[in-house]
Amino acid sequence: MYFLPIKNGKEYIERIDHQKINLWYNGQRVTGLLSEHPAFRGLIHTQADLYDMQCDEQYAHLMTYKSPLTGDPVGLSFLPPMNKEDLLRRGQMIDLWSKRHHGFLGRSPDYMNTVLMSLYTAAAILEEDNPKYANNLRSYYDYCRDNDITLSHAFVQPFASKWSAEADSVETTIACKVVEITNAGLIVSGAFVMATQGATCEEILVLPTPNVTFSEDINPTAIAFAVPNDLDGMTFICRDSYAHNSSFDYPLSSRFDEMDTMVIFDKVLIPHNRVFYYGNEDMANRLFTEGNFLAYAGHQVVSRYIAKMEFFLGLIQSLAEEQNASVEMSTIDQISRIMMFLENLKALRLASETEGATNHMGYFTPATSPLLAACLQFPDFHREITNMIQMMSSSSLIMSPSGANFESDIKPYMENYLKGIFTTAEERVALFRLAWELGAGAFGGDRTSMNSSS
Repeated sequence: MYFLPIKNGKEYIERIDHQKINLWYNGQRVTGLLSEHPAFRGLIHTQADLYDMQCDEQYAHLMTYKSPLTGDPVGLSFLPPMNKEDLLRRGQMIDLWSKRHHGFLGRSPDYMNTVLMSLYTAAAILEEDNPKYANNLRSYYDYCRDNDITLSHAFVQPFASKWSAEADSVETTIACKVVEITNAGLIVSGAFVMATQGATCEEILVLPTPNVTFSEDINPTAIAFAVPNDLDGMTFICRDSYAHNSSFDYPLSSRFDEMDTMVIFDKVLIPHNRVFYYGNEDMANRLFTEGNFLAYAGHQVVSRYIAKMEFFLGLIQSLAEEQNASVEMSTIDQISRIMMFLENLKALRLASETEGATNHMGYFTPATSPLLAACLQFPDFHREITNMIQMMSSSSLIMSPSGANFESDIKPYMENYLKGIFTTAEERVALFRLAWELGAGAFGGDRTSMNSSS
């Protein structure tokens, strides 16, 4: 199937709604348009807004480049950097999307575009195993870039797969493996957990960690492939949703909850041209390491951390003003610490760019160590800021009535007793509803904090 390059938001929604995914939520199969389902519509429309940005004349020249195959504009996050200038262009594009979603989308499209790009830069090593695998990866990268495909990924397998491996039979396999080889392709069975945005993408990139066999025989668990997420035999099972309808009561989860799914492959046919390696467990490690996955993905992730830290800084400053605590020494110290965190992240990203170098395959890669340092530090920053939000919000973190009260007969009470010094009651409650989502709610306390280290 061929699409136009750089899709807009409307086209993204149409593609998602067009798919027929075997998707299960709360014990029931999801039917109808996904963009209208309460658990998915907020994220889908938020992500549609990102795609609209790259088609906007104001941003297009900063977010796209010409496809080397067609000359059409394609997403800049697909660009393999050949020099420092290319890396900085990528960073600028990632910043634009990160600032739009304030760093809350851990799997915004530029993340997986970056992952695929990193693997593409190492495609040459696959020629050592089989030239067709290298060609498959290069062709798939071209396809995704020139058709602006939205990707998810599946890496992590269920706990039970850790000890099953070789003991599995074809009928009862737990570990993901090839159970049959046909003229049409490889038949794969197995399962993965934490496929973030598995339902709100078009295709899924599958890269399981193979079980070590210590054998020269073909390892059936060593495989990498990518397929549309609505093939026969594929099933997606959702966790509970944190999304809510009201953007007043739930300003973040109503827009940014990225549904995590478990994806099951039950004898799914993987076409031969979608397989990137098979049987050689050594390739799994080399593709990531020689593709500089940690460096390229880390550069994208740290850029997102910077946007989130800027959001936290603005929130803490707003809470301080609302609580009439801006000049208190404890408040000044907390705001100063967030500024320090922010500048530290910026400095580490800059160091990765400054210390970057051209690798043996001719691609410019950021230095990995500064990015790893930033990724290791950020979870601690996140926890400390969450504590700041809780302490500064005080009882208002808990006692923040829903927006429906401002449309009821008790509105006068709300307006009289919940107003701030310079804000209306509705403005004050809205601020603390935001603080609650980050400081006490499921979205900020669970999914966001876990995603902070990804």
